[in-house]
Amino acid sequence: MNDFPKNFLWGISMAAFQYEMGASEKALDVNSDWYLWLHDEKNIKSKVVSGDLPEGGPGYWDLYKGDHEWAKWLGLNSWRINPDWSRIFPKSTKDLKVSVASDDEGIRDVEVNESSLRRLDELANKYAVRHYGELFKDIKAKSLKLIINLYHWPLPTWIHDPIRVRDTNLKEGPGGWFDDEAVIEFAKFAAYMAWKFRDVADMWSTMNEPNVVWTAGYMGGTFPPGLKDTKAAGQAAFNIIQAHARAYDQIKRVAGKRAKVGVIYATTPSEPLTDSSEDEQAAKISDDVSTKWFFRAVLEGKVRKEFTGEEIKRDDMKDKADWIGVNYYSRNVVKHIDQPPLFDMQKNYGFSCQPASKSASRRPTSDFGWEVYPEGMRKALNLYKEYEKPLIITENGIADSKDKYRAWYIVSHLHNTWLAVREDGLNIIGYLHWSLIDNLEWAAGFSKRFGLIYVDMETKKRFPRPSAYVYRDIAKSNTLPEYLSEYSKYPNILAD
Repeated sequence: MNDFPKNFLWGISMAAFQYEMGASEKALDVNSDWYLWLHDEKNIKSKVVSGDLPEGGPGYWDLYKGDHEWAKWLGLNSWRINPDWSRIFPKSTKDLKVSVASDDEGIRDVEVNESSLRRLDELANKYAVRHYGELFKDIKAKSLKLIINLYHWPLPTWIHDPIRVRDTNLKEGPGGWFDDEAVIEFAKFAAYMAWKFRDVADMWSTMNEPNVVWTAGYMGGTFPPGLKDTKAAGQAAFNIIQAHARAYDQIKRVAGKRAKVGVIYATTPSEPLTDSSEDEQAAKISDDVSTKWFFRAVLEGKVRKEFTGEEIKRDDMKDKADWIGVNYYSRNVVKHIDQPPLFDMQKNYGFSCQPASKSASRRPTSDFGWEVYPEGMRKALNLYKEYEKPLIITENGIADSKDKYRAWYIVSHLHNTWLAVREDGLNIIGYLHWSLIDNLEWAAGFSKRFGLIYVDMETKKRFPRPSAYVYRDIAKSNTLPEYLSEYSKYPNILAD
C-alpha cells in the first residue's frame, strides 16, 4: 500500500483576489494594484491581460460556506487562504510611525507594539476584518486546519500604483516592493494579522511565490508593474526578502514563539538538456539562481543584492522559516552557454510549450502550455532536503478545462511525493491542491481552469469534475489506492 504519513494534511490552496469577487457589490475590492492592472485599457488593448475582470469571479466572499462544504465532501482536513492586504487596509498606514532599526545594509528590525496595534485597529476596515473572522471560523467549524498566508501578490494602491510606475519607468510611484517603506508597512500588516487571528490560525506563511512577483513583474512578464529591468527586479527581490524576515519576526512576537511560520516558493527544478557535464552544471547553476539564492538568505542569512552582487551576511534574516511550502507545476530544461548566467532555458519544455499540445519530450501540455512532468515533483522536493525543514506541497494542479489529464496528474504527482517520503526520507507533511474551484487566473483570466470543481461564472453554480472523485478517494484513505496505480506512471492508458 502506498500510504502517506499519519496526520498528513490533505487540502486546497486559494488566493483571495482570484476567489473572492463576483457575487455581490460588497465583495468588490478596488484598492489593489492588481485591480488597477486588470482594468487598465493599455494592458487590455496590448493583450498584456485578458480583459477578464475580477468582479466576474466565482464569488467566494459571499459563497464561502458552500465551498467549505465541498472541501469536507472531498475528505479534506486543511485549507490555505490569504486575507488581502488591500481589504484590511484600503487606506494608508504610513502615518502610523513605528520604531525601525536600519543601516546601510537594510531594515534590520521593526517594532510594532501594543499601542501601535490598537491604532492599526482603528485604521482597519472593520467590515473586512469581521468578515474574514467569520470566514476563518467557518473553516475551523468544518474541522479544517487553517493555514493563513499573508501575501499572495496584490498590494494596496497606496503601496503600489503599477500604472504610474510602468508609465514613468519607476520615476514616480508609489513603487511597491521597489520602495524600502513597503518592508515596514508589511511588517505592520503582519503584526496586525497575527494580533487579530492568532487564536484561529494553525499555521502561518508570510508570502506565496515571492519569486514570481519579481520575475513576472520586473523581468519582462505580464504582472504589475510590467517592467523589464533586472536591477529593479533585484531591488524588489531584496526588499521582499527583508519583508519576509520582518513579517516572520512579527508573527513570532505577537502570536507566540510556538507559532509555525513558513514561506511558500514557486519551485521549478532544472534538468540538463543532455547528459554532458557542462549541461549538468548549467542545471545546478539554474537551480541556485532560481531557488537556493532565496533560501540562503532566509535560512542562512546570506544574501546578494541584485542577485549577483557581493554577498552580505545578515543575521537578522537567518532562520526565518519553520516550514517550507513547495509549489510545483513543471520543470525547466537548460543547456550550457559560455556567457552569464551560464545556462539557457530551452523552449518547448516546462512552461514554454504550446497550449494543449506536446512538449519536445512528447509529454502532454496543459491549457496554459505547461508541460506535465510528474517526476519533477520529487526533484523539486529534494531541492530542500539539506534544510531539514517540514515540507508542504502548497500548490500543484493543472489548467485542464475538459478534465482530460487532471486525474492522472494528481495521482502521478502524489506518487512522486510518496517516493520522496519513502525512498528519499523527506519530511513531507501535506499536499494542498490548486485548486478547489475554477477562479481568475490573474492576467490570463477565466479561460485557464484549475478547479476540481467546475464553476459557471454566470450563475456561480459549482459542479464536481470527475477528477474530484479521484482526489476524494486518495484524501479519505490517506493512500494511493491500488486501482489508481496505472496513473502513477507515464505513459498510461490516458496518454495520447
